[in-house]
Amino acid sequence: MTFAHDAVVLAAGGSRRLGQPKQLLTRDGETLVHRCARLAATTMPQRLLLIVGSDADAVAAAADGLPVDIHRNADWEEGLASSLRLAASVLMNASRPCLLLICDQPALEAAHLRALSEGFAAQGCAATRHGDACGVPALVPADLLAQASGLTGDRGLRGLLAARGRERIALLDAPELSRDLDTPADLREACARGWIDPAVTPGA
Repeated sequence: MTFAHDAVVLAAGGSRRLGQPKQLLTRDGETLVHRCARLAATTMPQRLLLIVGSDADAVAAAADGLPVDIHRNADWEEGLASSLRLAASVLMNASRPCLLLICDQPALEAAHLRALSEGFAAQGCAATRHGDACGVPALVPADLLAQASGLTGDRGLRGLLAARGRERIALLDAPELSRDLDTPADLREACARGWIDPAVTPGA
């Protein structure tokens, strides 16, 4: 990106329905949390935050070698809003826009982040279309991130983006990013599409 910004990778979730930490699944031998943080780092943010919670030590260790500022979310069990509140608190004095990502979108590529940058330059806010809603990855102005301090529960940015109005947001179509990793069925599909490495049976 050609303008100053911060970036936040949200990686605190507990992956209850999946039954294993989705952050530590791999694509081409690279954990999803490392991959997401690496892609975020390619945008050259002023600060790159990694928000961890469940399996915090393992998730933080998986990002070893990357220029991340790790923050532990003690309230991660509440849901996504708690991580967004933490990010808003850490960056409360920043006036830069913020790139927000989650690590369970294994189809994410650097080209999408570049397109977000172009959209932000044109509209002052850019997000990814998810059906009738919009959400992450998103590149939002500092004032919108600050509003996340009032979120609760498992609410993400969608409500704040909706309140901004679609006419003031550059919306990017990327249907593959709507395919997250919530259930074992999601994981099987992601493996079939080549977005996640197949499980290796010990001793095989």
